[in-house]
Amino acid sequence: MLEDAGLGPEEERAYRILVRLAKADPDEMAQRLALPVQRAGQLLDTLHAKGLVAKAHPGTGDAYRPLPPDTALAPFLLKRQESLDAARQAVADLAEEYRASVRRRDADQLVEVITGATALREQLRQLQDSAREEMLWFCRASYVAMPSADNTEEFAALRRGVRYRVIYERALLEEPGMIESVAAGVREGEQARALPALPVRLAIVDRRIAVCPLVRGGGPDEPTAALIRPSQLLDALLALFESYWDRAVPVDASGNPADPGAQQPTGEERFLLSLLVAGVPDKSIASQMGVSRRTVQRRLWELMARAGVDTRPGLAYQAARRGWI
Repeated sequence: MLEDAGLGPEEERAYRILVRLAKADPDEMAQRLALPVQRAGQLLDTLHAKGLVAKAHPGTGDAYRPLPPDTALAPFLLKRQESLDAARQAVADLAEEYRASVRRRDADQLVEVITGATALREQLRQLQDSAREEMLWFCRASYVAMPSADNTEEFAALRRGVRYRVIYERALLEEPGMIESVAAGVREGEQARALPALPVRLAIVDRRIAVCPLVRGGGPDEPTAALIRPSQLLDALLALFESYWDRAVPVDASGNPADPGAQQPTGEERFLLSLLVAGVPDKSIASQMGVSRRTVQRRLWELMARAGVDTRPGLAYQAARRGWI
């Protein structure tokens, strides 16, 4: 049982007996262990050399007493743990080297094909559950495997400290319920931006693996997606995301004022500005915010007056310049 702590079977038996007796000499240990006195003495000397026992009366006699097990065995266990950690890291490094070697020789190890909406949905959920640092998303209109509102794994990941950076296509923001869904994510910590159009659907986990649908499917056909592992292809997808992120318009739905002061827009007004700059039509904004189109237009006119402009492009420019979005 204590082999991992550096003790052989006989040494462990001798140490356990000594712990129960509190003190013993070679003669008594020989009787307890049913061993010759010489062998019992050798065991006690070995335990002494390993720092597990000490002389009961230094300088006199051959009696030994046990030292506290937690103190005596801790260095052995620590050394064992360090050895296991080193071995585990060596295995991980070797496994990565193996995967890299296989990927260079076998394209099937670089890109895995997933077929079917159910399989794709499950893969996206598993990847989010495994995320530790960051999730990157291109969210286009007309979902393939999972509506954005059903992505409850995002909230669990955000609570774990995973950063979400999501770019929404304008047409998606016009779909029923999407504005409130996006606002809920932003309130939880999601960093959301919007663009008129996105080139592909995309999800990237911790910059180590990407999911990119290949065939949408339709009728009897199932959607097909590629699972892409570390490679120059993955590097290209990361660069694509960053280039679109830099151009996208921030979506702000925190619900808090940008800065103190009456002239600063409220959180709701900043959200409205974000949707305006993203190009979402007044009618879609109104229906999803639960207000009339006239109310949306009135609020925009109020913001234009506050910014000192009389056009919507001018409002968008001033909002960006003043840090309102």
